[in-house]
Parts: sequence; structure tokens; C-alpha cells
Amino acid sequence: MLDYITLEKFDISGMHKIYDKWPEIADEAFSSNFKKLEFGDVDHVVFAGMGGSGAIGDAFAAILSKTKIHVSVVKGYLLPNTADSKSLVIATSISGNTVETLSILDSAKKKGCKIIAISSGGKMEKYCKKNQIDFRKVSQIHSPRTSFVNFLYSLLKILEPILPITNEGVIESIKKMRELKNNISSLNLSSSNSALKLAEWITEIPLIYYPWGLNVAAIRFKNSLQENTKLHSMIEDVIEASHNGIVSWEKPSNVQPILLQGQEDHIKTKERWEIMKDYFNENNIKYYEVFSVEGNILSKIINLIYFFDYVSIYKAVLSKTDPTPVKSIRYIKDRLDT
Repeated sequence: MLDYITLEKFDISGMHKIYDKWPEIADEAFSSNFKKLEFGDVDHVVFAGMGGSGAIGDAFAAILSKTKIHVSVVKGYLLPNTADSKSLVIATSISGNTVETLSILDSAKKKGCKIIAISSGGKMEKYCKKNQIDFRKVSQIHSPRTSFVNFLYSLLKILEPILPITNEGVIESIKKMRELKNNISSLNLSSSNSALKLAEWITEIPLIYYPWGLNVAAIRFKNSLQENTKLHSMIEDVIEASHNGIVSWEKPSNVQPILLQGQEDHIKTKERWEIMKDYFNENNIKYYEVFSVEGNILSKIINLIYFFDYVSIYKAVLSKTDPTPVKSIRYIKDRLDT
């Protein structure tokens, strides 16, 4: 079992301490006095961002999925060809220096799109000021990935006019984060900590199966394991996997399946989960189940991300790894900057 002395020894910069404050950070961000979105006549919303900023776009795509608004999430250099003057491009770069997102910002300006940009400063802030683009500054806390909750809840306030979620729904999500914190935070390094249990269970390469609507939580977990734990990980849609990926289990494997299930999954998706579990049981394949909280889509997403991010930190420390440094990402960025 992990103890706090070991946690502090390997988590040198104290990443876990930021996560211990996530519910409070979310509450403060949503209570901020950010000016709300004023754009009208929008039929297409494009979220542009990479890494943690890209996950923000995935989260809003899930929130907006039951509206009539067409949503695109761009993780790269190119805007959809359909982007035009009726498109709202929301460019997010927590650092403010993400080259791909800066490229999207420039393309959106040339196409005459409506634009709002969010970052902690950097090149994005300078570009927006120079070109008179609507810009909102949100502080980075520790690192881009730990700042996720600050940016997400700031954007929930900014984008409130186009979102199908009430203030009460947002408050519900924060309340459930506080409840979850009591179990998974660094203040409870005991056998009852469910995030620590999963971190201890992962000994090989995790494969996260997810249902439609919760893909953002699976993507974020994969990314967090890769960045924090420096561990290979994979994700698959549970329905699509039934048509291809399941065949991979016909041979011995060092992959560990994690079944990410929503409390309100479609009835046929629930049936698929049961069939998959039967298959694993009959073939002596050990798997781990994770369930979303009950509540609205925001509550489900943010609480799963909160849980999984803690898992990645604990797993890093259990493997004697500092979760913060990302030398390989720095290597690529340095090469791109030359």
C-alpha cells in the first residue's frame, strides 16, 4: 500500500496536491466573472486544442451531443472545410503556445469565422490582441494537464448561452467531485481508496473499453497514463471492439482490460458489457470494472476524469516515477521550434 512519504518522494512537484483541490478549483472557476459568449447565428462549433486542451473539446462535444448544434473537435493543424462565417471556433491552448492550435486560430481568422480563444497567455494572447480576437485568460495551475478543471469550468461559464446544462447541473458535478475526493484523494491512502486499488491492479498494458458518450474519459485516462505514468495504454469503443478487437483475446496477451461503464448506457450497450464479461470469465481473462457516477453528462465525465487522473498519479509513484516531467514531448516541441 502506498504511503504519503513515498507519494511526496516521487511526486516531487506535488501534482497530487493540485488534484486534492480540484473541486475547489472548479467551484472558483465557475464562480468567476468571465464575460459570457455573445455570438449569435452559429450553426457549427469547432473546438480546437491538443492534449489536455483537446480533452476539453471532447468534453464539450459530449455535452452538446444532444443538441442540434453541429460540433467538430480538431486536434491538428486543419479546420474542417465546412467552417465559415456561421462557425464558432473555440481555440484552447492552456500554455498559449501550442503550434497546432495557433495554426487553427490563424485559419479561422482568414475564413471569417467567429472566434473565441482561451489560454494562460503566451503567443495566443499576443495574436489575439494584435488581431482584435475575443480572448479570455485563464491561469495555468502546475501544468497544462492539471489545469484541466480550471479551464473546463471557466469555459462552462463563458459558453453558458449555448450549453444544454443548467447552473444546477454544474453545481451537481462539483458536489459529486467533493464526495469522490473523500475516497480517492491523497488524504485517504488506505485500502478503501478506489483509485489506488486500480493503480495497484495495473501491472501490464491497460486497454480501456468505453461506451459512446464517455469516450472523453477513456481518451483522458489513456493520455494521463502515458504522460504521468510513462506507460503504454490503449482505448476501444466497446461496440466497435465486438466487431474486431475482441478477436485479439484469442491468444495470450499482456494487455489488461478495463471496462468503463456508464450508469445510463444504452440497453444494447449494457447487453454487450454482459456478453463481454462472460467471454472474459469463460477464457480466464481478468478484467477491472469502473462505473460512472449517476447524474448529468458533465457529472459523469468530470468525475471519471478525476478518478482516472488520480489512478495515473498513484501508478506513477508505485512504479517510482515522477508524474510531472514529459521529456519526450519537450524533445518534439524543441524540434518543431527550430
